[in-house]
This record gives sequence, structure tokens and C-alpha cells, in this order.
Amino acid sequence: MTALPAHGAPNPSRRRIRVPDVLRPVPDGAARAKPRLAYAVIAISGVVFIALAQLLLSIAVTQGAYEIDAYETSQAKLSREQQKLAEDLDRVESPQYLAKNAEALGMVPNTNPVFLRLSDGAVLGLPVSASGDSAASAALVPNSLIDGVPLVTDAAAGGETAPAGGSGASVGAPAAEVATTPPVGGSLPTPTTH
Repeated sequence: MTALPAHGAPNPSRRRIRVPDVLRPVPDGAARAKPRLAYAVIAISGVVFIALAQLLLSIAVTQGAYEIDAYETSQAKLSREQQKLAEDLDRVESPQYLAKNAEALGMVPNTNPVFLRLSDGAVLGLPVSASGDSAASAALVPNSLIDGVPLVTDAAAGGETAPAGGSGASVGAPAAEVATTPPVGGSLPTPTTH
């Protein structure tokens, strides 16, 4: 006897499966069913809708970028204007400018200051009346940054010329005609900032 079973013998445990009549192969020449038109229309309209939405979003983002750029440009312009106004404010707050305005209004600087001590009411110094000579009104440290800044009397007079309190220059004169005092020897130099 052989150990190998015979292949040709029918196996009684296997049954033959019957294929229903509904599932049968289609002959080669038969026509296939066409896809429905509705599916194609839905697919194409979906693609068109997505492309249109992407285009509209791109336009909105680009418009926002232009608005941001315009706001940044406006902010830079306003920042420069604010810096310019701050520099002008620093210029008119300087002691030299205040002294020139005081002279233009007729005030005379006193070279002998007197102080009052509030704790006991004592007067420190010798009270002497101020003299109106040009030596008393000369600035010890001239400031070239305030040249060209109009004095208070220029704005009030509307550009009329009037003699200043002791400077010898006319109040309504342009800045180029107003003589500046040269620095006194041994004094601090004036700042040259722009």
C-alpha cells in the first residue's frame, strides 16, 4: 500500500455549490450601463464651488493684507509726526527759549537773585533791582536749536515788528537776522542734534 491518497477519487464530503442564475458572466459584446448624468453634474459643481470658495478667500486675505499695509504706513507717518512734535515741545521748553520769550515780553533778568527760605521766612541775598543792560540779558549758553522758533510776541503781533526788551533785535525779524551770542570762553558747548 501507498501512503499517498489518490487524487482522482471523488471526495464524498465535498458538495457541489450551485451558482444561482442571477450571477452569470456577461458576454463580451454586451453594452455596459452608462453612469448617471446627475453624479457627473454633482461632481463638477462641487469642484467649481471649491475653486470659487478658494478664490474668494484668497481675495479676502489679499484685501486684508493691503489694509494692514495701509495701517502700518499710517502708523509710521503718525509716529514720525509725534516725534517731530515732541522735539518741538522740547525746544520750546528749554530755558533759553523761555528766557528769550521773557525778554520779548519786556522782562529783564536779575543777576543778583534773592531766595526766600520758607521754614523761617528769612530772605537770603541782597535785593537789588534788575538792570536792563545787554550784559544782563546775554545768554551764557546759547542754544542754536531754538533759532527759527517764533517767540510768543511774534504769534500775538501777527508778524509785526516790535523792539525786544534788551536784545536789540526786532521781534518780528526772521531767524536769520537775529544775532546769536557767541559762546563765552570756558562755558559748555551747545548740543548739535537733529
